[in-house]
Amino acid sequence: MKALKLMALAFVISTFALHAQAAKKSAKAAPAKKIEAYYFHFTSRCVTCKAVESEAQKNLNALYPQLAKNGLITFQSINLDENSSEAIAKKLDVSGQTLLLVKGDKKVNITNEGFMYARSNPEKFKAVIKEKVDALLK
Repeated sequence: MKALKLMALAFVISTFALHAQAAKKSAKAAPAKKIEAYYFHFTSRCVTCKAVESEAQKNLNALYPQLAKNGLITFQSINLDENSSEAIAKKLDVSGQTLLLVKGDKKVNITNEGFMYARSNPEKFKAVIKEKVDALLK
């Protein structure tokens, strides 16, 4: 009778262990759903730098209002001159003015497009953001 109880206990324990291991694997394999937009800048900024920030944030909210409302698309402006920004800048390998879209381990750098179009052709910049975010949503 003791042997039967021990076998049943061993079966239950092994079942839980296998289930926990499978849950860990599926959690690791699950793709990130959230897209995070980061605009890294310095304290001293020109008109174009400010336009990149404002246009990017405005376009994300206009193009994806429901995702923004649900926190699935976020925008953060990060001042590289502040000590509190060091960790995130290091994590994302950023050392200067940068506009990044991040989803899980995917990073899309749209800094050049931002500086080319935010002031001179905001509709083109909006189209670039839409193209890049739509690709990350797939």
